[in-house]
Amino acid sequence: MTERQQRGAIGEQAAVDYLRQNGFMIIERNWRVGKSEIDIIASRYDELHFVEVKTRKFGTMTAPEDALTEQKARAMRRAASAYMAQHSCMLEPRFSLVAIEMIGERVESLRFVQDALQYSW
Repeated sequence: MTERQQRGAIGEQAAVDYLRQNGFMIIERNWRVGKSEIDIIASRYDELHFVEVKTRKFGTMTAPEDALTEQKARAMRRAASAYMAQHSCMLEPRFSLVAIEMIGERVESLRFVQDALQYSW
């Protein structure tokens, strides 16, 4: 596993831990359809959250939030639509982002951004 993959795995686990501590039930991790992937699918209340996790080294020029590009947003929307159709889901869809910055193998900061994207049919 490369350093980048290891950092991503640590960041994703930190995101899962954060979500669980804040009342989310984790439904899926790394759910794939075609070439698209959703890092975490979680529910809370009557909402279904499609969560993108972006992990970066602390102090880099770009914040993790800046890595959520329009291309990635389109892929997430397509994947979310496919997930909801396959699972006959009636929950309200939400797109969230967990932005993580790390120093070495330690999470230095974690930010949860609810409604990072808007859902549109």
